[in-house]
Amino acid sequence: MSGCAKRCKQGLVKFALTMHKLVTGTLSKDKADDDLEMTMVCHRPEGLDQLEAQTNFSKRELQVLYRGFKNECPSGVVNEETFKQIYSQFFPHGDASTYAHFLFNAFDSAHTGSIKFEDFVTALSILLRGTVTEKLQWTFNLYDINRDGYINKEEMTDIVRAIYDMMGKYTYPVLKNDAPKQHVDAFFQVATPESFYSSLITI
Repeated sequence: MSGCAKRCKQGLVKFALTMHKLVTGTLSKDKADDDLEMTMVCHRPEGLDQLEAQTNFSKRELQVLYRGFKNECPSGVVNEETFKQIYSQFFPHGDASTYAHFLFNAFDSAHTGSIKFEDFVTALSILLRGTVTEKLQWTFNLYDINRDGYINKEEMTDIVRAIYDMMGKYTYPVLKNDAPKQHVDAFFQVATPESFYSSLITI
């Protein structure tokens, strides 16, 4: 692994910890530490005011997130392989590579093959603090693998199978190999618009 890849990996771990603070509401409790660390940040992303206007994060939160993302990876971008390595650490008993691939593509909205800070923070703003409609739209795009504006049984089966693979053999109760297909078949037999969108959130 190259030096930059190692720094990216370390940085994304720190980034994930920062996101945990945001989700649990403990970010503001670390104000003294954050203020001390903030004095060490010498590079600010361009368009910080614009990002603040486009997301649901404050400028201070964006600075903290940017520090964790950029300072540890000078290239400023994360490729899919590094993303998969980081994501797999959270699911050691399964194979998260396929789901991480789908998730990476959802974050990489411009389809450049890499994720910039702006991509990360825009998606995280929706997932953490977006409206129900915004979350549904983002999740729909995750499931719409071929980007044709529809989610068919094959696409949903691919996603569900990837989720089951990610959870691994320690899933309880133990699942059969055909469980993803059975799950999706049952869903499409009783699907209504309301249940469909509900499933996008919970599957």
